[in-house]
Amino acid sequence: MRSVIQQTQMVEAIERHFSLYPYVKQAFLEVNRKLFVPTGLGHIAYQLDALPMQQNQWISSPLTVAKMTQHLEVQGADSVLEIGCGSGYQAAILSKLCRRVFTIERIDSLLKEAKERFRKEGINNIFTRFDDGQRGWKAYAPYDRILFSATAKQIPEVLFEQLAEGGILLAPMEQDGLQILTRFYKRNGKITSESIEPCLFVPIMDGRVK
Repeated sequence: MRSVIQQTQMVEAIERHFSLYPYVKQAFLEVNRKLFVPTGLGHIAYQLDALPMQQNQWISSPLTVAKMTQHLEVQGADSVLEIGCGSGYQAAILSKLCRRVFTIERIDSLLKEAKERFRKEGINNIFTRFDDGQRGWKAYAPYDRILFSATAKQIPEVLFEQLAEGGILLAPMEQDGLQILTRFYKRNGKITSESIEPCLFVPIMDGRVK
């Protein structure tokens, strides 16, 4: 019961900074953030802070995850590809909003932990892959939405190829020393983009880490 109250208070705190669509708000109420933070940090799981994980990675602030989810405009989307599974929290949120979530992680130990969390929560519509996410996941393309959970200098062309016509790709982009959350659209086979707001993510890295 205490976790439900803390979860509700977390969502209320998010909404003091960023107004949530009702369907996004409901997803955040359904996924217990505490289950996705490292052992020993449960007492601060519901604060609006990014928290450290292994391998110098971070689980994003709930506010950041909320913004990413909402700006991805997932309502009505069938399949989403996430580049950078991390703790699995973002994928778990998306699993409440989309029929299928495909998530790729380059750090094997992180992915194993995330998969165990999905199993314990009984989440059956998340599909995981250990790989360099910049290659995408061609077997299940095209995707209605693609989400980058790390900052990129440019988007690999192969990912735009795997984005469905009419789809959206959301990514933190490095621009003139800043990180800008950027939304890309694929319309009539052409890519256009718009800048949304400044953000702060770890940089995307190449290769896989066993």
